[in-house]
Amino acid sequence: MAQVEATTERIIAADAETVFDTLADYENSRAKLLPEHFSEYEVREGGDGEGTLVHWKLQATSKRVRDCLLDVTEPTDGQLVEKDRNSSMVTTWTVTPAGEGRSKAVVTTVWTGAGGIGGFFEKTFAPKGLARIYDALLAKLAAEVEKK
Repeated sequence: MAQVEATTERIIAADAETVFDTLADYENSRAKLLPEHFSEYEVREGGDGEGTLVHWKLQATSKRVRDCLLDVTEPTDGQLVEKDRNSSMVTTWTVTPAGEGRSKAVVTTVWTGAGGIGGFFEKTFAPKGLARIYDALLAKLAAEVEKK
């Protein structure tokens, strides 16, 4: 079983603190940012960054739905880590300054993939599909914070 990784990033015309605070606001902002691949969104504990427990279902393909229950931590400034209690999946959001009034948001998801031929296809196609989903989320994030 190999580790599978998907990464995408976007430069956003808003300062890093605003972008990070919007991402970390699971109670109000995050649900508005999720593309149609996410359903059953629910904050179960906390709601603002570190200490949040959030649930959603992620429909990566027409046949693949992942039931996610995520513990949120903030290991360093500008970083959110979402660890899924139901799988090996870990998503890391990193927001850094990128010049005057701009920031760079990077999202990386890693998980232990399946073995055999199924694992080959997962490692080949899943990162592209997940990157498209997170590209859509980052586009919504940019639209949200750039209008402020």
